[in-house]
Amino acid sequence: MIDITRRRLPYVLMDVFTDRPLEGNQLAIITDARGLTTEHMQAIARETNLSETTFIFPRELEEERSKGTRVRIFTTQEELPFAGHPTLGTSYFLHRFGGNDEIWLDLNVGKIPVHFRREESGRSFGEMRQRDPEAGKVHSKEEVANATGLSLSEIVADLPVQTFSTGLHFTIVPVTSLVAIRKAGPWSRMAEYLERTGGRFFYFVTKETVASDAKLHARMPFYNGDDPATGSAAGCCAAWMAMHGVLARGEQAIIEQGIEVHRPSRIYVRAEKAGDKVVNVHVGGYCVEVAQGELWI
Repeated sequence: MIDITRRRLPYVLMDVFTDRPLEGNQLAIITDARGLTTEHMQAIARETNLSETTFIFPRELEEERSKGTRVRIFTTQEELPFAGHPTLGTSYFLHRFGGNDEIWLDLNVGKIPVHFRREESGRSFGEMRQRDPEAGKVHSKEEVANATGLSLSEIVADLPVQTFSTGLHFTIVPVTSLVAIRKAGPWSRMAEYLERTGGRFFYFVTKETVASDAKLHARMPFYNGDDPATGSAAGCCAAWMAMHGVLARGEQAIIEQGIEVHRPSRIYVRAEKAGDKVVNVHVGGYCVEVAQGELWI
């Protein structure tokens, strides 16, 4: 039983990586979480039952300027050090509320900047620069096929299955078609393999897309179902693309995701390769505020 003084907590619901309401990835933002404990925040995240809920801790103006806005991110089961769509969506709320075009979030992974560009249409396009990626394990395709329910022939032959991290580890799996990407599962079998190999989640991608202007089509199954848009995974995928020649230097590409769960999302990515390393990983998109309310607890 959680013991807390009864209070009202304002919140905002945001659809992230879309410019259309009721699409993209949903995000709940508790706009003033001062006084909440970790236990309270985890319980609220279970109550919202979304892929992520963020909690803003306002600070004195000088501290905000030097350290950024303190934000914590929770799924229904755990706190995350970093996640992409909560970073973009929370920054969009602060941008709209405070009017600043550059927002710095103080996350558990460190300070992350998000820059907004105002368009003539009135929309704001936001883009975060993620931490420089760490390239990890190159996986056996036979083992990955066994773990993901795919046949070996459904994993692309001339690109590696590899883990990258910009704060959270994702194993990028290139597959041959939309049919193949929709077969991957179940989560329980994938989770066993990931636990053994140090990845948190698989990120499946294919060059066969639904939208003609998309570079890749993606799926990210996890313990709460299919994620409609995964900005942290998209950053790792951008690093993987830049490392292996799928993404040209300076090219901005669109990753489409969420179509299988009727939440189509468009994630804009770019990255650069410097020697044998990938740098300047940027992930961006649009956001739509769809609701405001209060939690009574």
